[in-house]
Amino acid sequence: MPPVANDVVFGIDPGSHRCGYGVVVRLGSRYRHLAHGVVKAPATAPLPERLRVIADGLAEALEATKPSVVALEQAFVHRDVHAALVLGHARGVAMLVAARAGLTVVEYPPATVKRTVVGNGRADKAQVTGMVRAILGLAEPPAEDAADALAVALCHASGSVPSRV
Repeated sequence: MPPVANDVVFGIDPGSHRCGYGVVVRLGSRYRHLAHGVVKAPATAPLPERLRVIADGLAEALEATKPSVVALEQAFVHRDVHAALVLGHARGVAMLVAARAGLTVVEYPPATVKRTVVGNGRADKAQVTGMVRAILGLAEPPAEDAADALAVALCHASGSVPSRV
């Protein structure tokens, strides 16, 4: 689904402890920052409770920002199988919350997001945060998870071709 002019794009960097979100809109050749944040689940809570907190926080942010599309960072292969499975649960919750809100979900591999925002598919977190801050004219750098989510939103808003969900 290619972006449409003035689409409000809600980006998500999924996680089971910290789930970043960022909301942008493209206005011609410029981008406008609308919101960003991190939904934090209690570190000691069992996984189902953490997922509920993430779902509730994302649903609240979606309701507040009224996006037209959700862009999600695609999972990458972890060496730790357990970590990959837990991340999969968090991604599923994000997709479900977006679907319940009637929104289309598009996915982008991390390398595509980095290449689009920084110009290098192997950029590090600091480079991504710095470019997100510069592109959106933010006075302060966003938290790492929110910066990653804003980068995913910028990737979609820029017209990058999403992977199939």
